[in-house]
Amino acid sequence: MNDSGLGGAGYFWCLRDHRVESGDQVCPAQFRLGPYATADEATRALETVEKRNAEWDADDARWTGEAS
Repeated sequence: MNDSGLGGAGYFWCLRDHRVESGDQVCPAQFRLGPYATADEATRALETVEKRNAEWDADDARWTGEAS
């Protein structure tokens, strides 16, 4: 069942099943990251999240004056 309203467009990383999903058979939105343009990008979803979080944390530290 697809509850995203995306009509199965793109690829997703399922946090529950630890796999790439696409089409009409994707996990509910609360369990997935994406959409990504390719299955390879979806496979690297957790790496992308870690990289973005580190960048945002660094930005926050600069904003608050905590960066060295």
